[in-house]
Amino acid sequence: MQSSKYGFVGLALCVLLPAAVSAQGVLLDEREGHRDRLPRLIWPGPRPTPSPQSYRIKQLAVDVNLKDQVAQVQVSQTFVNTGSRQMEVSFVFPLPYDGAIDRLTFMVDGKEYDAKILDAGEARRIYEGYVRRNQDPALMEWMGTGMFKTSVFPVPAGASRQVSIRYSQLCRKQGGLTEVLFPLSTAKYTSQPVERVDIKVTVQSQAKIKNVYSPTHEVKVKRPTDRLAKVTYQATNQVPTADFRLMYDIGNKKVGASLLTYRPQRDKDGYFLMLLSPAIEKAQGETVNKNVVFVVDRSGSMSGKKIEQAKGALRFVVNNLREGDRFNIIAYDSAVDSFKPKLQPYNESSRQAAIGFVEGIFAGGSTNIDGALKTAFGQLSDDGKPNYVVFLTDGLPTSGEKNEAKIVANARQRNQGRTRLFSFGVGFDVNSRMLDKLARHCYGQSQYVRPNEDIEAHVSKLYNRIGAPVMTDLAITFDMEDLPAERGNLTNRVYPRDNYDLFAGDQLVVVGRYKSGGEAKITVRGKVGKKSHRVSFPASFVKRSSDETNAFIEKLWAMRRVGEIIDEIDLHGKNQELIDELVAISTRHGIITPYTSFLADENTDVRDFAFSSRQAGVALEALSQAGGRGGFVQREMKAQLQRSRQVPATDHLGAQYFADGQLGTPFAGGARPALPAAASGGAGAANRPSVTSRPGGSPPSASRLSAARPQNAAQANSTNGPDKGLADQDRSLKIQSVRNVGGKTFYFRNNQWIDSVATAEQEKQAKVVKRYSKEYFDLVTQHGKDVAKYLALEGKVTLVLDGKPYSF
Repeated sequence: MQSSKYGFVGLALCVLLPAAVSAQGVLLDEREGHRDRLPRLIWPGPRPTPSPQSYRIKQLAVDVNLKDQVAQVQVSQTFVNTGSRQMEVSFVFPLPYDGAIDRLTFMVDGKEYDAKILDAGEARRIYEGYVRRNQDPALMEWMGTGMFKTSVFPVPAGASRQVSIRYSQLCRKQGGLTEVLFPLSTAKYTSQPVERVDIKVTVQSQAKIKNVYSPTHEVKVKRPTDRLAKVTYQATNQVPTADFRLMYDIGNKKVGASLLTYRPQRDKDGYFLMLLSPAIEKAQGETVNKNVVFVVDRSGSMSGKKIEQAKGALRFVVNNLREGDRFNIIAYDSAVDSFKPKLQPYNESSRQAAIGFVEGIFAGGSTNIDGALKTAFGQLSDDGKPNYVVFLTDGLPTSGEKNEAKIVANARQRNQGRTRLFSFGVGFDVNSRMLDKLARHCYGQSQYVRPNEDIEAHVSKLYNRIGAPVMTDLAITFDMEDLPAERGNLTNRVYPRDNYDLFAGDQLVVVGRYKSGGEAKITVRGKVGKKSHRVSFPASFVKRSSDETNAFIEKLWAMRRVGEIIDEIDLHGKNQELIDELVAISTRHGIITPYTSFLADENTDVRDFAFSSRQAGVALEALSQAGGRGGFVQREMKAQLQRSRQVPATDHLGAQYFADGQLGTPFAGGARPALPAAASGGAGAANRPSVTSRPGGSPPSASRLSAARPQNAAQANSTNGPDKGLADQDRSLKIQSVRNVGGKTFYFRNNQWIDSVATAEQEKQAKVVKRYSKEYFDLVTQHGKDVAKYLALEGKVTLVLDGKPYSF
């Protein structure tokens, strides 16, 4: 069972089991004759013992109009009684906090039903009553909140009902950010994915809106004006695996900045997340002019569909340049040709001529990567404008300089204008390690396009982001007066690393660690054109967090740090210190990569650090693959970790899984969320094994995982045979033996869930608390309502709270 916060729009969203989700609503059977006449929970989907009562969600639509801090919310949900008899049900959901909701209306198929709001004390009595009588901890995660409960309404067998909820709510505010949360996650026992989920949030403010950010979902944000933002999220045939959180802030400075912090232990480093975005008026007309060179591979391997997509990408870039920009196009095979000998000012005449040059590009010949980059960098200098090279290739260097190290060294030496290189590796034949090295040494990023993906879509997405630079060469400093000089800098391990640019319509998400709590000043420096610019703002670093509201920050930092460690090992070689850190962070946070897949094996002792480190060391030898499918997949996965902006299903099952090279959202209860075509039903999908769950929530043996992980260097590097490493197999795994719940990770070992921070000694000395006893429920009172989600875990659990171990 999972847990989460009951959020700020803690509505009765889905008529689903709360065991897997935060503040989801739930149907209660109100028929006479049940024990003590108390409502009985109706579980959607299959139970260990099949029930004639079940239901599924067809559609969920959420519309929010958020003005300043007040949200007007309308939720429409269609569910179907999939059982064999009529249900007489009421609808129940927890409130985010007492007094948060006003003017709530509940309707079923257009008919309004009575409902009442219960305070936290009365709601707790109902929750405890259900948990005790049904010997089921599902509702434990709702402890500590109020409740909204409707009157009874019928649902005949096979019938569908549309439930509508309308209400207004005062949203919570922290760190200058107004936050709204929707409890989206479906129940663990849902029999089928939700056919369609639509979320629309309109944010209106009297002051200028700066940052708009979701830590849980990849949303689309449109900014028509500086006081209006339109946010959308859509999913089809998917089991939502995380509650939807959205945050926004306001301000009048040219660069908007907000800070959130999380420090679970006072004597250890805390974690921060900073959002940076330019003022919207900058995005609409005061962007910095730029120099950009597009370098496209036209070798023989690009023939057919690939060259046509590449030409489409070129047309897109050319048509979206701005007056004042300068540009050029370089096409290469064994020879290197330029549109013009030097950069051209962008105007209608040069645009038309460039389109003509693009139409004349045809595939054929070898691949002279070094020569193409030499020509590109030779046209760029430090003239005060930001310089960008967009470089595209689908193969290995087969003409001119072929040595990987020399090509990278040459590019680094020739890059005299601090040009940012954005490289695209197309297909599995590229030298992905070389592309990563080029990007690292040339201040850019590498991206990878799978054989079944559209080159134009990838390039246009990048260009839409970098097309309008607002502030370049950003540097951020953190100053705290009370921090003794001998303690060094306030922050450490800040990601993304190095300098970066801020683009119109874009948002920079920075995460890092900090040493001490207190008041501080954050200064952002950069260039606007040729002029230096500086923005400072006050910030507060919490000394110790009182709850887990911002626990996602630590998880997000851990994901990026793991990506950085893999990158360091990939580009500079293995060292034991990095391997040990990779294992320690992955174990603590349940981050499963091809190099730590052994953590998902029930037979692995996660406390045997020496064994885990050896296993990771062997698996990391797979990074010696410079190219091919294995090399492509590993570097695609690494990049996604490094650029993570959201934490997949923070409060839900299992660590991140490795699916077709992508860091995806965990699987809940064996129900698989939508994946890219290659993973969810594309070529080869039928041949990918997966680990699924047994009924009742207990995970299966993960022995098949141990067979998949490499046992030695030869196996790690092998691309043939049945015992290939996970990186080579490029397959998806459903991991049921690892759970991320709130700020904790649990491993299923010896038929119990064990807190990842619990030592062997703590497990032995854990205080035994009888489930459903007064002492069991009192843990919520003693340690706060965040603890409730841990108590909702099924089966035997070993849990550490404030350094004290408990077993129940």
